[in-house]
Amino acid sequence: MNVTLPRRSPRLALGAVTALAAALSLTACSTSSPSDDGKNAPASAGSSGKGGGGTIQVVAAENFWGSVASQLGGGHVKVTSIINNPDADPHDYEPTAADARTVAGARYAIVNGVGYDAWAGKLLAANPAAGRTDLTVGDLVGVKPGGNPHRWYSPDDVHQVIERITADYKKLNPADAADFDALKNTFETTTLAPYEQLISGIKATYAGTPIGASESIVSPLADGLGLKTLTPYSFLSAISEGTDPTARDKALIDRQIKGRQIKVYVYNSQNATPDVQQQVKAAQAAGIPVATVTETLTPAGASFQDWQVRQLRGLQQALAKATGK
Repeated sequence: MNVTLPRRSPRLALGAVTALAAALSLTACSTSSPSDDGKNAPASAGSSGKGGGGTIQVVAAENFWGSVASQLGGGHVKVTSIINNPDADPHDYEPTAADARTVAGARYAIVNGVGYDAWAGKLLAANPAAGRTDLTVGDLVGVKPGGNPHRWYSPDDVHQVIERITADYKKLNPADAADFDALKNTFETTTLAPYEQLISGIKATYAGTPIGASESIVSPLADGLGLKTLTPYSFLSAISEGTDPTARDKALIDRQIKGRQIKVYVYNSQNATPDVQQQVKAAQAAGIPVATVTETLTPAGASFQDWQVRQLRGLQQALAKATGK
């Protein structure tokens, strides 16, 4: 079922974060364990958590990174993802006191960065706990402020994150280093195999195919697949940031759809604004296949790889229908 999230605003309710800063200070010495987010894959051999390093309490701002972190840690980690509801919008999320307690008790924290989850960065800054390791994905992959924050849709960036999480786990719990290496190897060579096969297959067959898109969330994926996005980036950014696209951009997209200059239209079904809904209808009326992506894991409880594979298959089917390949 498609869910339309509330219209985004680039401005965060800072009062909520300020109030929670106090909660963080009060809970900094808490020893309570955050609950598991349910994204753990079955533990592989040697990942029972019986090593000498203990269990790493991990907090991820978003469940797509939380799912990856959980599978890379197996039984040696306990991961809580703050954003784990498909109806929640990571851009405008207002953290709770429970979120503050989770952050306060974590030894490892993962935030996306690049302005995507500013609230998460503020929570971490409010409690610079000694011994906690923080990973900001945007900083890791070299995307500067103002750049495209949707790094989990970039296959190359996903692998950079995998490398860093594993390296950080090994530093936090050196006694379990061999297990972390084994978990990483299994995740990359077996668990992600269908994901990798779809990426390479789509790129080999459809590279250069022109597509239209609803927002900038599609751009890293299109780049990774070698697809050519004709939609103006100014329109993609406007929809992602919750601002009004220009009449000029909308008119250009209308012409692209009516003239069938694009082969497939890809849209974020969790952010279907009136402009996007109109473009989806126009594409369908023109006989242009439509594929969907979502901002966060869907359905609730899905793993990163199952979510991505389902979406990639949908896109592959749309491309095949459009091109006859």
